[in-house]
Amino acid sequence: MFKLISAAALTLATTTALVTPAMAEVQNDAETLAIGGFLDNRTFDRGQLQASHWAKYWQPVFDTLLRIDAEGNISGNVATDYSFAEDGSSLTLILREGLSFTNGEPVDGAAVKANIEFLQNATGQNKWMVGGISEVEVVSPTEVVLHIEEPNPALLFGLATVGGALAAPSTLGTEEAKTVPVGSGPYIYDTEASVVGRQYVYKRNPDYWNPQDFPFEQITITPIRDMSARMNALRSGQIDAGAGDPRAASEAEATGLTVASNPNNFFGIFIADRAGEMVPALGDVRVRQAINMAFDRASILEYIDNGYGQVTNQPLVSPNALNNPDLEGSYDYDPEAARALLAEAGYADGFTVSMPEVASMASYNPIVEQQLAQIGITVDWIKISPTGTIPELLSGKYPMFLFRLGTQTAWGDVLKYIGPDAPWNPSGSQSDELDQLIETARNAPLEDQDTAFQAITTYLVDNAWFAPWYQIDGVYFTNDEVRVVVPSHNITPWIYDFQKAGN
Repeated sequence: MFKLISAAALTLATTTALVTPAMAEVQNDAETLAIGGFLDNRTFDRGQLQASHWAKYWQPVFDTLLRIDAEGNISGNVATDYSFAEDGSSLTLILREGLSFTNGEPVDGAAVKANIEFLQNATGQNKWMVGGISEVEVVSPTEVVLHIEEPNPALLFGLATVGGALAAPSTLGTEEAKTVPVGSGPYIYDTEASVVGRQYVYKRNPDYWNPQDFPFEQITITPIRDMSARMNALRSGQIDAGAGDPRAASEAEATGLTVASNPNNFFGIFIADRAGEMVPALGDVRVRQAINMAFDRASILEYIDNGYGQVTNQPLVSPNALNNPDLEGSYDYDPEAARALLAEAGYADGFTVSMPEVASMASYNPIVEQQLAQIGITVDWIKISPTGTIPELLSGKYPMFLFRLGTQTAWGDVLKYIGPDAPWNPSGSQSDELDQLIETARNAPLEDQDTAFQAITTYLVDNAWFAPWYQIDGVYFTNDEVRVVVPSHNITPWIYDFQKAGN
């Protein structure tokens, strides 16, 4: 077991570096869902929308074509019915009649076409959700056919999340749309009451077709990055719900808060420089395998994250077709064996690797440094801005970094983390063998997809593309006025996962 660093010191490292914002002016009451957000909103630009922590900002306004529940089941929403052609070459959507955006524009086939094509031509990382669509054919105001040129096994998931979000067509691409969203969802963004960066306010849309699933008259979202500040806001009643942390779960329960959790995140080391272009040692698979053996995953999970997770050797967590239970145990914690591998690869004296100091990961940095040092690897920490974390990690400047990310669908994760053009493959790592495995999975019949996707993960584990620690639970805290379900495919709840406690 690794030498445990003081939990109090680790907590202090994360909290003292953060600034607690003053609570915003709009007060909480019984008809308000007041959420404390971990991260601030980035944009309402339809082409740049993201899931994860940012979904709660746009989901009140932008309805989606389909809907996904906490277990990952897809159902109709704006599109009441959907069906693939027998050969998979098209997907037909039947839309609800009579829906309108809050500026009066109709929610019809033309609006669907405009939104999908806008996302396809945008630069946002979730354009993959509508990938493979060669044409959006508007058959009638209530019927749209998506012609599929290349298979996209995650298309339905995409249409239930970012890929299916609908903004008023006249606003697409406008400068104003970045800060003033216009949709057809259950709420309307209140520009007068909202203060960007401090609190975002949403009033009920009186014309929404499905009000029963959204019981609150008003939603407020206040970005509060510091966990201690979110806990205080919850206890005082300033907010009803907020992103939690496994390390704070015991304290939350002790003070009367409800802790909801669900395994939904990969947590571990991204070994980005797999070709060894920045750090030649990382180009040797034996070195990457040694890094996998360096970490005492079980102890880190137990003592730092209170056991909220499951130790794993693979980067794609269940439930997901990429997850292969047979791969668990591929790399046991074994510093001696790790040092032997480094020596075999020609690095008996070790080497130095640069890693970014990610603000939200600060409490783990001493562990990373200590555990790698015991096998001879020295970490050179590079400070980065907390507000620019994602662009920095995706920039390709860092050979390794520690981060946690949610998984969604097998094909979505291939496009997001694994493929040569995947944003979370910042060095563009690829091989002919992996390319063939990806192509096979993409075109596999439904009954063969699990096997085909698991073959991809076997390649990733054998070649040590990552050094996973564990599948960490998404944790969410609520007071006694709100109940929530944490979905298996997003780090925080979708906006329709929030309900009044008595409902």
